[in-house]
Amino acid sequence: MGDAMNGAIEIRDLRVDYGDFIAVHDLNLTVPWGEVFGLVGPNGAGKTSSFRVLATLMEPTYGEVSVAGYDVLEETSAARRVMGYMPDLAPVPSDLKVWEFLDFHADTHALGSRGERRDRAEECLGTVDLLDKREAWCRALSRGQTQRLVLAKTLLHRPKVLILDEPASGLDPLSRRELRIALQRLAREGATVFVSSHILSELAEMCSSLCVMNQGRLLASGTAEEVRRELGRSDRHLTVTVLNGREPVVDWLGRRDGVHDVGGEGREVRFGYKGDDDGQVALLADMMRDGLRVKAFEERGSSFEEILVEVAENNRKT
Repeated sequence: MGDAMNGAIEIRDLRVDYGDFIAVHDLNLTVPWGEVFGLVGPNGAGKTSSFRVLATLMEPTYGEVSVAGYDVLEETSAARRVMGYMPDLAPVPSDLKVWEFLDFHADTHALGSRGERRDRAEECLGTVDLLDKREAWCRALSRGQTQRLVLAKTLLHRPKVLILDEPASGLDPLSRRELRIALQRLAREGATVFVSSHILSELAEMCSSLCVMNQGRLLASGTAEEVRRELGRSDRHLTVTVLNGREPVVDWLGRRDGVHDVGGEGREVRFGYKGDDDGQVALLADMMRDGLRVKAFEERGSSFEEILVEVAENNRKT
């Protein structure tokens, strides 16, 4: 029976085998209500297998999985009524107009009269910012527009939980931004969004929380910063922009604990730093106290991507 007191998604001891190959190895995870929650990992990490079990498309080897409080194995029909599943590269027929595509799927959900179906289709098109494409042929849509159309279709029956497998795959930066805005809007309106990607930086900016999988195992879960700490990657990549010469800053950094690989050019000094948020703040405070003329002090966002690169490289070595 559905129970809003539990997490939107509860996974306990989930295992998925394909013959002798273990795709998902005893996964335990709770996805809270009202979040955009990311699942990230290299290809072969077990993301799609986990999502297929959640979406009631396959049975696991063993484990317990619930969506909105419904056991997906014992209460499959009830679970399907409260979830929306969007697979990677979902097909869209080329010979239908956008409104016809949505009307067909609204009819399969028995969403009332033709007028009620049309109103709901337009509401969903508005959510994904595609109202101006209502009369367009599906074949004329760009990749990003097609992905957003499939998302609109997924929203038709007002699911409480959305399960989206690589929805931003192959999208250009503008399309990814539009998709991110749509998903965050849905979460603000009360939906829970569970979204996968192999691009960590993509999820770090889209999601309130995320988890990392590799070789079927959960490695870390939490905010992007918590994930980085849990994986033991406290090494940060920092850039300092100075108003006067670089050499005083380079010399000063060379005497600090935790600082390494100091370099750069012009007025920029780039370096690695092994420390946490408090240590980073103290480093900047000490620079100012010692009279170094710092114009800007920032962390390069690519360090999150480097975490996943290292995970993938370790995957190939084992």
